[in-house]
Amino acid sequence: MLHLADVDRMLLSECTWPPGTARAGKSIPIYGYAIRHAEGLILMDTGVGEGSRAIEEWQPRVHSLDAALAALGHRPSEVVGIVVCHLHFDHCGQNPRFPGVPIYAQRAEYEATHQKDYTVPEWVDFPGARYELLDGDAEPWPGVHVLATPGHTPGHQSVLVDTDEGGVLLAGQAVYELAEFEGRAPLESDDAAYACSVERLRSLKARRVYVSHDERVGSVSMPP
Repeated sequence: MLHLADVDRMLLSECTWPPGTARAGKSIPIYGYAIRHAEGLILMDTGVGEGSRAIEEWQPRVHSLDAALAALGHRPSEVVGIVVCHLHFDHCGQNPRFPGVPIYAQRAEYEATHQKDYTVPEWVDFPGARYELLDGDAEPWPGVHVLATPGHTPGHQSVLVDTDEGGVLLAGQAVYELAEFEGRAPLESDDAAYACSVERLRSLKARRVYVSHDERVGSVSMPP
């Protein structure tokens, strides 16, 4: 059984909302996660990559994933799998750092990446990319549950890690801010699938809750 300390959060990138958006000028933190598992190191998300002019308006500031892993005492060679909450540019950008490593994504999400302006294509279909496409929930490694949570995108997914102190929920962008999850702010989207996925994640009553773009960490003490 894993421990709470086996799940680490890493600040991998930051962006700024561009002009013309509701949050124009505001900074966005972009977090990824490392899970120490008996089968090896598992990542959820890899942040923004480098070299794409298509996202210049977001003013990306990229932090090296290799450096983030080194700060936790790990090497990239330890990574045995990557789970992406979804394939927008700010969550999959450093995936090309891991050719041959299985990337777990929902089939609906991968199919969506081929739409115009959905993401940075070369960060999805890079040389050596190896996808394990899912059609719903899965448990790729014992105690690491991939949960289909569509809403933000058609194939969004979250991760629940079983630990001896309760579940650790890596919600991804199932909500934009933890306040949504806590019921302290309205949901970011009025899409029915979004609301359904949020309710599903709330029902898990996880011991700890992380959201991709929020520096706060939720806990089991959150109100229903």
